[in-house]
Amino acid sequence: MPQNMQPRIVQQVAIPQHYTPPTARELRAQAVHRLQVGLFGLAAMLLMVGLANIVMDRARQATEEDVAIVAEQPTGDQAAKGATDPLADIGIVPAADPSAQAAAKAKP
Repeated sequence: MPQNMQPRIVQQVAIPQHYTPPTARELRAQAVHRLQVGLFGLAAMLLMVGLANIVMDRARQATEEDVAIVAEQPTGDQAAKGATDPLADIGIVPAADPSAQAAAKAKP
């Protein structure tokens, strides 16, 4: 039986060790993990900055369109003349104001 026993590769430690220095493999694994976390963080920041840029561009476009719409709106007498119902003008629905419908028919 003693012939079948294999020699021990790791020696038993007489006293407990509280700190074992990391091996080269563990150091490399830690470095790769830090690199992965850093690259993921950079990618996340790039994605957030890109999304913020898109949101700001859309907000700027909406503001420009609002300014253009306000500039096109008629004021005073023009508002009273221009506030007609397009469906009533082409005869699909009855006009809310019958006198406006009669005036629209008399214009052509």
